Amino acid sequence: MSFKKELYMIISTTALISALKALVAGSTFFVWVVRYQNIAEEFKEFGLPVWLRDLVGILKLSFVIMLFSTDLTVVILGSLGIAGLMLAAMITHLKIKNPFYKMLPSMSLMLISFIIIVFSFQGL
Repeated sequence: MSFKKELYMIISTTALISALKALVAGSTFFVWVVRYQNIAEEFKEFGLPVWLRDLVGILKLSFVIMLFSTDLTVVILGSLGIAGLMLAAMITHLKIKNPFYKMLPSMSLMLISFIIIVFSFQGL
């Protein structure tokens, strides 16, 4: 492969991962800041305590900030944290027998987090 093609692939991959990070950050910010009232109602509906809702919010926002670190290890830890929280969200939806479409956002964010992890490992 020529140097030019290889460089183009690296730039394209970097742009894709940056876009995925921005998507995760934007959606997390929107849900946990702009639409916080919905989160409060969902946690109440699920019978989950207020302290857990606050902890999850702090962790999510912290993990999102970690995605934009220049240290790939921090990026990987942030992505793993988001993936773990999304897995917990999916389990919660399954436990309370929510319809499948309500799990799609958490499934999508978990998949995106794994994509970020894979490409971040390649950069180590």
